[in-house]
Amino acid sequence: MSDLSQIVKAYDVRGVVPDQFDEAAARALGTAFIEMLRESGDDADRIVIAHDMRASGPALAGAFARGANAAGAAVLNIGLGSTDQLYYASGALNLPGAMFTASHNPAKYNGIKMCRAGARAIGQDSGLAVIRRRAQDLLGDLGLVADGPQEVEERDLLADYASHLRSLVDLSGIRPLKVIVDAGNGMGGHTVPAVLGDQVLAALPLTVVPLYFELDGTFPNHEANPLDPANLVDLQEAIRTQGADIGLAFDGDADRCFVIDENGDPVSPSAITALVAKRELAKFPGSTVIHNLITSSAVPEIIIENGGKPLRARVGHSFIKAEMARTNAVFGGEHSAHYYFRDFWYADTGMLAAMHVLAALGGQDRPLSEFAAEFERYAASGEINSTVDNAKAKTAEVRAAFPDATVDELDGLTVTLHDGAWFNLRASNTEPLLRLNVEAAKPDRMAALRDEVLAIVRG
Repeated sequence: MSDLSQIVKAYDVRGVVPDQFDEAAARALGTAFIEMLRESGDDADRIVIAHDMRASGPALAGAFARGANAAGAAVLNIGLGSTDQLYYASGALNLPGAMFTASHNPAKYNGIKMCRAGARAIGQDSGLAVIRRRAQDLLGDLGLVADGPQEVEERDLLADYASHLRSLVDLSGIRPLKVIVDAGNGMGGHTVPAVLGDQVLAALPLTVVPLYFELDGTFPNHEANPLDPANLVDLQEAIRTQGADIGLAFDGDADRCFVIDENGDPVSPSAITALVAKRELAKFPGSTVIHNLITSSAVPEIIIENGGKPLRARVGHSFIKAEMARTNAVFGGEHSAHYYFRDFWYADTGMLAAMHVLAALGGQDRPLSEFAAEFERYAASGEINSTVDNAKAKTAEVRAAFPDATVDELDGLTVTLHDGAWFNLRASNTEPLLRLNVEAAKPDRMAALRDEVLAIVRG
């Protein structure tokens, strides 16, 4: 019997198939999902599900559907889809949803991202812990809960999803752009052609060059995780050799998008957050924009310069989405290349962020490297992971080393020094790791502060 405490994480379900996560576990989670929704007062008579390109997806989604049926809920199965396509369905149809994906994890993994109606996030503190406990009990009583009448409707919503995204960003008046898209054999290979396919491009000055669009959950070319520099090498080479204006890299379930300039250099997610925030604030002046506490200091500066109200939030989609809903924020961005939009039910969508970047780049004459430079004001380390035996003790040791600094503990330890340089040290939710992010005005100052903190963490 599966130990669900090993696979139910802070924001989703994720485990090795079938050793940790099998059809029995999926079925129990399906029943528990419906029961949790009803106990919290949500309408759970019908839900929507989807799965990515992993071979285990259809069977696990089918088992989950049987579990939902057993609890008396009907299921709408939209089949192959990206995570943001599932969020679209949940928002547009106002249904709770479950997306079967392990995002950028290796092929042997699968998982579930669950949401309430309107694509509202479910995390440990907002229902996921209840689902885990209830599903674990159901696994212990397996065979005592009979399958209900099978109520599964299949429907293709890909065209509707694509149409909705195109209604939010106008690409018709931009200058010609050559765009190379690396889907990493993930769901970007399914959604990009629908949003920017041949019929659409016939009316747009875009040339889209596909790279690894074949759906293959074994990821034969490289892992579908664009935050790892090793997975950007093929895209960077293609940009340089083909003279492209921009490159886009999607993760496995295509809810994240990473941007590469014409020189093959990455554009930081903080710069993309600031760029999209500026565009959204032009449409909705004075709005709140959420950024997590690891994004660059340039982000709140640019938000304020454009008349917006910046608001820091903890790292993680359930926190970002909750803050966006509470404040009616127009947009939110994270250092991990997750981008959230009010006009997309506060959910994250890599595709919509990519369209905003294309519209911004194509609306002016500079190359992306020059255009993005106005949003890149500081030197940043990127996220550096260190394996530690006692994260709490190491964090306390680091804090003691900076007695005169300004400290806050919204999410981990954020230390700001007298010259404006800062770092955040945060424990992983799932691994014995401390994650370090450092930023300063100049690269040498950033490097010195980075090395000083790492010497304590790893010493």
